[in-house]
Amino acid sequence: MAAVSPPSLVRFIFLVILAFRGSIFLTNGSSISSLEADKNALISLKSGFSNLQLHDPLSSWDDPNSWPCNWTGIRCNEDGHRVIGLDLSGLALAGSVHSQIGNLSSLRFLQLQNNQLTGPIPDQIGNLLNLKVLNMSFNYIRGGLPSNISGMAELEILDLTSNRITSQIPEEFSRLRKLQVLNLGQNHLYGTIPPSFGNLSSLITINLGTNSVSGSIPPELGRLPNLKDFMISINNFSGIVPPSIYNMSSLVTLIIAANRLHGTFPKNFGDNLPNLLFFNFCFNRFSGTIPQSMHNMTQIRIIRFAHNLFEGTIPSGLENLPNLQMYYIGHNKIVSSGPNGLDFISSLTNSSRLTFIAVDENYLEGVIPESIGNLSKVFSRLYMGGNRIYGNIPSSIGNLRSLTLLNLNKNLLSGEIPPEIGQLEQLQLLGLAKNRFFGRIPSSLGNLRKLNHIDLSGNNFVGNIPVSFGNFTNLLAMDLSNNKLSGRIPKEALNFPSLSMILNLSNNMLSGNLPEEIGFLGNVERIDLSENLISGNIPPSISGCKSLEVLKMAKNEFSGQIPSTLGEIMGLQTLDLSSNKLSGPIPENLQNRTAIQFLNLSFNDLEGEVLSEGGAFKTIPGVYLEGNPKLCLSSACVKSEPNNKRRNKIIALAVVFSTTLVLCFTLGTWLHLARKKNPKTSSSPTNQLMKTQHEMVSYDEIRTATANFSDENLVGKGSFGWVYKGNLNQLRHGDGGVAIKVLNIERTGYIRSFLAECEALRNVRHRNLVKLVTSCSSIDFQGRDFRALVYEFLSNGSLEEWIHGQRRHSDGKGLDFMERLNIAIDVGCVVEYLHHGSEVPIVHCDLKPSNILLAADMTAKVGDFGLARLLMANELSTHYSSSITTSSHVLKGSIGYIPPEYGMGGKATMGGDVYSFGITLLELFTGKSPTHEGFTGDVNLSKWVRTSYLRDLMVQMVDSSDEEGEEISENKQMINCLIEVINIGLSCAADSADTRITMKDALSRLQNARHSMLKPT
Repeated sequence: MAAVSPPSLVRFIFLVILAFRGSIFLTNGSSISSLEADKNALISLKSGFSNLQLHDPLSSWDDPNSWPCNWTGIRCNEDGHRVIGLDLSGLALAGSVHSQIGNLSSLRFLQLQNNQLTGPIPDQIGNLLNLKVLNMSFNYIRGGLPSNISGMAELEILDLTSNRITSQIPEEFSRLRKLQVLNLGQNHLYGTIPPSFGNLSSLITINLGTNSVSGSIPPELGRLPNLKDFMISINNFSGIVPPSIYNMSSLVTLIIAANRLHGTFPKNFGDNLPNLLFFNFCFNRFSGTIPQSMHNMTQIRIIRFAHNLFEGTIPSGLENLPNLQMYYIGHNKIVSSGPNGLDFISSLTNSSRLTFIAVDENYLEGVIPESIGNLSKVFSRLYMGGNRIYGNIPSSIGNLRSLTLLNLNKNLLSGEIPPEIGQLEQLQLLGLAKNRFFGRIPSSLGNLRKLNHIDLSGNNFVGNIPVSFGNFTNLLAMDLSNNKLSGRIPKEALNFPSLSMILNLSNNMLSGNLPEEIGFLGNVERIDLSENLISGNIPPSISGCKSLEVLKMAKNEFSGQIPSTLGEIMGLQTLDLSSNKLSGPIPENLQNRTAIQFLNLSFNDLEGEVLSEGGAFKTIPGVYLEGNPKLCLSSACVKSEPNNKRRNKIIALAVVFSTTLVLCFTLGTWLHLARKKNPKTSSSPTNQLMKTQHEMVSYDEIRTATANFSDENLVGKGSFGWVYKGNLNQLRHGDGGVAIKVLNIERTGYIRSFLAECEALRNVRHRNLVKLVTSCSSIDFQGRDFRALVYEFLSNGSLEEWIHGQRRHSDGKGLDFMERLNIAIDVGCVVEYLHHGSEVPIVHCDLKPSNILLAADMTAKVGDFGLARLLMANELSTHYSSSITTSSHVLKGSIGYIPPEYGMGGKATMGGDVYSFGITLLELFTGKSPTHEGFTGDVNLSKWVRTSYLRDLMVQMVDSSDEEGEEISENKQMINCLIEVINIGLSCAADSADTRITMKDALSRLQNARHSMLKPT
């Protein structure tokens, strides 16, 4: 090599140093440029968020001169040149995830869980090729699963639990070879599990629970060597569980409940799953016997396979399960025999953590062993009903001091109730019904102060009802029927202000007067005192039972007149006072009570007029008055009795009338039976409500219009029943479509709801009311009652769907500001009309977005008057006061929209509707539901709006789906209008009824706000 001269060497070294320094400069410049790009992406990301807190949790992101690595939720790499972690979990963020998230190319951890984010997962998220953790669980994310997530080769955790994602499971996910956790539960996924998932050898957890995934379980999943948690409950899987699943020794959790799976357990089931802790196969179609090996899983904590078809006996070995917490095998065909048939209970005394045993509805036989008192100190629930258990309840049961539920109903148990049960001070439900117990009910049961359900019916108990029952201050239901109880009903035993379901003392030998304290039961729905020896007058205080729907007092010794206060119980549907010694007239207000569907006053000594014109009796389906010879139709009654001749005429008329009643009853019974054989439209009181305006339709026409009530025509369902889209050719409306609301006849109060809706809509007309086309009051082909209401069909669905993003315009946009304002005014117009413009003021009682429907032109119309109440003339002076009386005395409305006074026993008022309107208004303009998970403790929608009510936060308060957000921020008139609308909502939704504005005021202010916004500047 030629020698390098000194000058050349110096020049060479200089150039090398210069090049090195240049490279350092370029590297630093590149790092700064990358961090600046990350910063811009984060700022864009924040622009898509709004928050539910008074103070912005991301305020540190607003300083343009700050270093992103110091921002809330940001984690940078060691040299501070790139963002690698973003943790914004639990910050009450709303809005959507901006597409700029895809520019954070070095991101490894993305955690957005436990917020209120909506919108889809942006496709750009697939650009995050270095991502290891993607957690967006417990939000309201909708849309599909981007298949390009499969390009994230480093991804280890994918958690999208509890969102609204609607998608198949992309087969491309099988490329995520480093994936360890796949949590997609509680979404709307469908399709099948791709068999290629069996190649994801790193998987530890698969959670697909609560979706609509179907098909079979791929046997390929059995190849996953590290799988610990496999959870697919509440789906539509069918077929057998592949044998390969039963051989996965790594499994800790195996939950496949509530599917359509079948098959049997292999004999070595438990031997091949030594690490299993949680096992749940409930609500499937498994059969065969329980393998002995199941009790070899010594670490197991939860065993659940209830509601299947298992047979055979409970195998031995339960004593080998020291960590067992729940043993739930009810509703199968499991058997045992002989007095020792329940000895498995003794084996479970080794399980020191056991809290739950359910073996109900099987074929178990035997005696409850004394060892039951040795169960775990934390044992809380015992279900053994519906078996063939006999003998006594051992006194040792009093040792189970943590017991909250004891269900021994429907067995062959005998003897007396051990007084030691009174030591179970945590007990909330006691079920001993339909056994062979005898003796007195121990007064020690009065120590069970937390009890809310007690059922001792169908036994042979004697003696008095214990006075100590007055201690049941939390009681919801009490059934002591079908025993041999005697003596007076103690007034202390009626001091149950919490009782809301049933008081059943029927078929006993109770005597004496009915205490005045019966009126304290202001919340109870059913009272049955029939078939006793109770005497004296029916106390007028019975009217205090304001929520009563069923009252049965037949076959007693009641005397005196029927108290007129019975007619004040507005929701009463069934009244049976037959076979007593009642006298005097039938109270006129009772005869006019249209809600009653069954009235039996037969075999008493009643006298006087039965209203033949204008009364409700002629329209009530079931009225029984026979055995009261002194009753007469008003048209046949004689007003005076000057001589014996006239008296004889009266007697003759009474005889003729009573005979006619009997003949009518017989004929009616025959017609009813004939109608069951050949169903056709029936005549009922609801017919009278409708026939003056609309031709009613038959059950068969409804069935045809809905294609036999097909799922394809089903557009909604709830506790009230079902709504179908149909087409009634003879009653075409618009495009021929109608909405048919079929009432659920199993729901308590369905007839009252039907009548209320018919009555409320009979005499009102308004462009913003859903039009009632016709109705159907008939019987179906099985002879069961059938009620339906037919409305115009409104093609744009409910306001709730638009507010929360389930519906959009054809261009993909949601409601704009002007549409929201017009909808608010439409609703305000009709509520103001119901309160102040109709002949008889109407309280809707259930105003909310799901009951507001939108026509094709986005006109809003209010519907669902199932809870509506008409105000009487004497109520109008205080129609905004919480003390006003309407025809309802139970809690009416929907959670979140009910005014506070209703929850404290207040009655339905116009002010209650105003409150509901205010909440609806706030929801419409903020996009936040009053039942949002973010509202906890004392924070509700009104308080959140009030505390966030600052001018500079108004844009963030607007629903993130409002795509005019930028326009609003630039339009001072629109901002002022929004502020006024929010103020109107708050004024309507005031906690105190006395401080709320009226609907007239609310509507006027809304119209003025719209006028001011549209006025040229």
